[in-house]
Amino acid sequence: MSAELAPDLILAAIPYPQIGSVAFSIPIPFTDIKFDIRWYALSYIAGLILGWQYIQWLLRQNRIWPADNKGSTIKPATADNIDDFLIWVTLGVIVGGRLGYVFFYQPSILIEDPLGLFKVWTGGMSFHGGLIGVTLAGYIFCRRNKLDFLKMGDLAAAAVPIGLFFGRIANFINGELWGKQSDVPWAMVFPGAGELPRHPSQLYEAALEGLVLFLVLWLATNRYGLLSRPGFVTGLFVAGYGVARIIVEFFREPDAHIGYLTGGIITMGMVLSLPMVLVGAALIWRTFDSAPKWLKEPFGSRATK
Repeated sequence: MSAELAPDLILAAIPYPQIGSVAFSIPIPFTDIKFDIRWYALSYIAGLILGWQYIQWLLRQNRIWPADNKGSTIKPATADNIDDFLIWVTLGVIVGGRLGYVFFYQPSILIEDPLGLFKVWTGGMSFHGGLIGVTLAGYIFCRRNKLDFLKMGDLAAAAVPIGLFFGRIANFINGELWGKQSDVPWAMVFPGAGELPRHPSQLYEAALEGLVLFLVLWLATNRYGLLSRPGFVTGLFVAGYGVARIIVEFFREPDAHIGYLTGGIITMGMVLSLPMVLVGAALIWRTFDSAPKWLKEPFGSRATK
């Protein structure tokens, strides 16, 4: 795209809605200080609460769960288990998301400002780090409560796109993680991103990682009964997110302090997402009878026909 087209592109671009990162402020009595409630924090809260409610709803749908020889449904957890699980997931998301961002995208923080590792309010969270954090927290929780790790993973995976959707909408509201320069009719001029319009890649991610992936997992759990194959829904989510993220990376501007890793194409997001596709495919494969024994044994749960 040439610089000569810039004036026409700016006129044709859809105006970016200047909403601001702060949703509202709460004044602290007897002081001039206000406590800001940011959209990003609200997106995490909305994603966790709605995801928790959706998991509870799935548990109440007896028709989607396998039954034993007596016809009783076999569920991986109780409602009380899920209430406790929410706390562990929340810690995993926050701790893992922050550590992942620092180690994957901005390790210089550890040298230049070590205390910056704990400054979550300044922004900087990584989905891949959050996924690792939730996985570790979920594994510990399942071991402590003697629950099946893969079956609990399937429940959690079915709800994760809800949080991803709200998180990407918050990215858009904050005017961050914008896309590459573009002349598509829906391109926008983001504040701080120069004068040329860009892909609203945050909305692409909200659509693919949130809406589309949720629909795919809903069909898997509610239409095709794939919760009877422990690990299948988890694998579908992991691989589905990896594919969606790699696609969006072609439209998303890479982080300025990292740029492209090679060839003007490969980004850190792609590098972190490709293993997800492979791991997700392996989790799906292990649920079939044709899967090798070495692939089934490490996960503890056997596939169900």
